[in-house]
Amino acid sequence: MRIIYPNGDGVSVIYPDPKFLVAGFTVEDAARKDTPAGIPYRIVNDDDIPVKDELRNLWTADFSDPDGYGIGPDAWRAEKGL
Repeated sequence: MRIIYPNGDGVSVIYPDPKFLVAGFTVEDAARKDTPAGIPYRIVNDDDIPVKDELRNLWTADFSDPDGYGIGPDAWRAEKGL
């Protein structure tokens, strides 16, 4: 799974750290933490991401019905009591 969010010039892609997931956190946790605060995100399958990095700014995604909104790392850690 990958996390995508709009960045103004296209779509940014977050690759959740496997160590974060093995530590008991979820892809949703990674999305809320690593997506900038107030920005919508979607969680998508790996196959939905263009293979070539140079094509990344040429594609778009629909964020009108996002999976959630980022809160940023500081707010996420405070929420989790870390």
